[in-house]
Amino acid sequence: MEKMSSDIEKRDFFKDPFSETELKKIIKMAEKKPSEFLRKRDKIYKELNLDSNKKTDEQLIKLMVKYPGLILRPIVIIKNKAFVGKIDVKSLK
Repeated sequence: MEKMSSDIEKRDFFKDPFSETELKKIIKMAEKKPSEFLRKRDKIYKELNLDSNKKTDEQLIKLMVKYPGLILRPIVIIKNKAFVGKIDVKSLK
């Protein structure tokens, strides 16, 4: 296994939540839609019935800020690219 030579900064976004602005920036860096950042197994996802209860991107971002458990993990940011969820290490180069 190849070791990456970079400083890693970890952030617990439950203790230090994202602001809407930060989350929007990360979503843009990942080149994904807010819906692709949702953890579908989270209990809040099920309680809010987000499968059938369609929300706008703006509404989803507000929900993810309010309920960080909805956000897929991990989020890895390298330079100005963001990767979320299950990450293929080869794609990080």
